[in-house]
Parts: sequence; C-alpha cells; structure tokens
Amino acid sequence: MTPFQSLFAHHGDRFMPFPLNTPKPDDLLSLSTAEIAALPVELKAILQREIDERQKQIKSVKIRFDAAMVHCYATRASEMRQAAGKDTGTIRFDDGDFTIVADLPKRVDWDQDHLASMVERIRAAGDDPGEYVDVVIKVPERKYAAWPQAIRDGFEPARTVRPGTLKIEIVPQGGDQ
Repeated sequence: MTPFQSLFAHHGDRFMPFPLNTPKPDDLLSLSTAEIAALPVELKAILQREIDERQKQIKSVKIRFDAAMVHCYATRASEMRQAAGKDTGTIRFDDGDFTIVADLPKRVDWDQDHLASMVERIRAAGDDPGEYVDVVIKVPERKYAAWPQAIRDGFEPARTVRPGTLKIEIVPQGGDQ
C-alpha cells in the first residue's frame, strides 16, 4: 500500500464511505506531485473547484482584513510620518506587546513626453542619455499584429516569443468551456 493509499480508505470502505474519504486541499500538502497527479480525474476536478473557491474566499478575507488594519492604524502612522517630516516610508510604533510596521511606499511617475525631450536635449549636447536614463521601447502585441506585413518584417528580428505559464482546468464534458 502506497503512503497515499494509507491516508484515505478506498471507495468501498464501509467505515469511511465516499465522499468522506476524498482528499481535501489541506491534504495535498502531505502528498507529492506524483501522488496528486495519480488521483482520479473526478477527484482532481473536485479539488480544483475547492481550491479555486478557497482562493476567492481568502482574497476577500485579505481585502477586508487589510481594510481593517488601515482603519485601525493609518491615522497614527500618518501622524508619526508627518512628525518625522516624511511623506512616504516606513514608520514603526508599538501597540501593546507588538510593533506595528506601517510602510507607505513611494510611487514615482514620469511624464514620458517630457523625458523624451530631455533625452533629445542630452543627446544634442553631445552627452550619452544612457548615463542618465534607461530607455525601454515596448511594442504591444495587438499593435504588432495590426501592422502591415512589410513593417512587421523589419521588426521580426527584434521579437522573441516565449510561452507563458501553462494553465490546466478540468471541465466536465458538456459543461461551459
């Protein structure tokens, strides 16, 4: 009997009838990838659905909990940040026997048109813009696909297509696909 089989009784066990003997998402932590892969497709479909439902639930719980944390600590963190003369950054303060770490990251946006003109001014002055800024050129795939073939041919040597992450979903036959 494999370790997997010892965890769950088979479907005919009168002491633990199906579906009580089916693995739950928490049980997967103690199983190897090969053992999970060996499960019948029906069980994998059930597990996939349960995992997706838990993931949605935990995402909602996380949003609600984070909102409660902001409600509880944002004002104090803001006051302490202001007293320290900081607009952003990390502030630490105590709440009972715990230290609260409130981090407000800095998000910087740059005006792309203005940056482009500055790059041209640097270049016109004989300097290397690469010493001051990183220049990245992106081509959205939708735009590329809409280009005439002659233009695409010129850009093709600069284009590399890599596969994304494989996603597999188990859908009952005749179900929504």
